[in-house]
Amino acid sequence: MSRVSCTARLDYTGSERRTSRRLSPHTTLGWPLTTTTSDAWTEAPSTARLVLSDGTVVSGWGLGAEGSAVGEVCFNTAMTGYQEILTDPSYAGQIITFTFPHIGNVGVNDEDIEASNLAAVTGVRGCILRAPITASSNYRAAHDLDAWLKRRGIIAIAGVDTRALTARIRTKGMPNGVIAHDRSGNFDMDRLKTEAAQWSGLEGMDLVPEVTTGQSYSWDETRWAWPDGFGRQEHPQVHVVAIDYGLKRNILRCLASAGCRVTVLPATATAEDVLAHQPGGVFLSNGPGDPAATGKYAVPQIKKLLASGLPIFGICLGHQMLALALGAKTQKMLQGHHGANHPVKDQSTGKVEITSMNHGFTVDRETLPGDIVETHVSLFDGSNCGIVLQHRPVFSVQYHPEASPGPQDSHYLFDRFVEAIRKNGPQKADR
Repeated sequence: MSRVSCTARLDYTGSERRTSRRLSPHTTLGWPLTTTTSDAWTEAPSTARLVLSDGTVVSGWGLGAEGSAVGEVCFNTAMTGYQEILTDPSYAGQIITFTFPHIGNVGVNDEDIEASNLAAVTGVRGCILRAPITASSNYRAAHDLDAWLKRRGIIAIAGVDTRALTARIRTKGMPNGVIAHDRSGNFDMDRLKTEAAQWSGLEGMDLVPEVTTGQSYSWDETRWAWPDGFGRQEHPQVHVVAIDYGLKRNILRCLASAGCRVTVLPATATAEDVLAHQPGGVFLSNGPGDPAATGKYAVPQIKKLLASGLPIFGICLGHQMLALALGAKTQKMLQGHHGANHPVKDQSTGKVEITSMNHGFTVDRETLPGDIVETHVSLFDGSNCGIVLQHRPVFSVQYHPEASPGPQDSHYLFDRFVEAIRKNGPQKADR
């Protein structure tokens, strides 16, 4: 059944205006519009606000949890995998704008959660949607997205002109903002504007303590495959210690599928803690926040691990902190890279990979020492996407080769890591 819908459209003046009403054939009657007679339509009152640090206010309809949350507003261009995105610990401190309009149409399930530390608070601060959440239609769906957001404490706003908001971010950068949901539609706008304007932002912020594991554990679950689902690595070939700065589950699965027995340690683990497990290699995980802030305690330990001679592989935040440990610097990006369609060129082969990315900081290539080779670059903006330490089994990439969501072009990097461990010396995966 079709219905009439309205969409909040930004005008960048600290106010909002409304588009004309138009038919929307993809949603069901009743929300956010109601009718009291057969021929009379009324618009339900808005129950959510997005307030940006420059004073821009966007009204919409609230979903998920009630309350308010402050964070950095970014956009993600992926057309699939919203559940994996919303549970990616790297989004801690951020409010995600989904550019794809149909979010929630396949529901959610208990398998597509990417946060490895289920005891941690939800990393993402909120999400912004173009269209209302429709009834889910997928054989794997176990829950409705709206109810799932509520249980996880995630605030959402729907009915936003996400194209206009994305264009603003691309032009002016990722703003700080407050997302608020109140079913009665009552908001203290002065408080929300003040909170958005005064929030310090992600620069200088260490968010890893919010998402890292509190204790060590082992992992042997492998990647999902039709029709069996997830498997188990019963015959590991090498032993890897993964340092959890906000580790995604599918990274662990990719390591296990490549032949690794994985031991996960907290972000605060020392080099001595890592080496006590006698690993064949060390993995530095993804994570949220400013790498320079987390690096204050992580980089000294990474330097010690470099001195050990073990193979090291880093992804995302792990890539940035490895670069810091090797003498490079990082910097904040204007709009960041968030999506599942980012082309990256492998400098050594000339091959172009389509990758999944989620980062708002980048390694400054101009600061790379002479013994560091840049291996990958973004074809969107030319920013650094990978490095290798010359004559050593030490490498890292800025993007997410494990995808989830996204293409699987870069799964070979996990095999490359395992091969580096094998070449580095005899391995006992059971030790």
